[in-house]
Amino acid sequence: MHGHVHTITGDEPIFMIKVSVYRPDLTLVDHAFTNDDGSYSVDVPASETVTVRFDTHYSLNNSDSWQPSLVTDVVADDAVPLDRRLIPVGQFADTARGIDVLAAFLLASAVEGPEYAGHAMTRLSQIKQNTLILQHIQAALLRHFTEQADI
Repeated sequence: MHGHVHTITGDEPIFMIKVSVYRPDLTLVDHAFTNDDGSYSVDVPASETVTVRFDTHYSLNNSDSWQPSLVTDVVADDAVPLDRRLIPVGQFADTARGIDVLAAFLLASAVEGPEYAGHAMTRLSQIKQNTLILQHIQAALLRHFTEQADI
């Protein structure tokens, strides 16, 4: 599996985004980081159905810069790239992008440890959701990460 990660607004490549691939039971298949040109390549068995999360890593200097993104039910294929565009933290997310970001944080809540929580809280607190249900989901995720960070 391969592709590129760019900004949502200007098509600039994003360096050092962690691309994590999970099986349906959320076991990690593999992960990679994007290169200077935003490209990545992850070893995934051909034709396996997976979920792919594009996110920052808590130990990097971009950990509070980009909102995560999630693609579910992807059939692994080396022929067709899986490209993604990420929203910078602090930028308004329309409804569809807001759902995508929250879904990525929801998956992260199931697979990440406490070291991820502080950066998740920083990014989650800067999303302006435009529907009441998304605001409730965002608040529940903020509570979860606050508890996990023990703040």
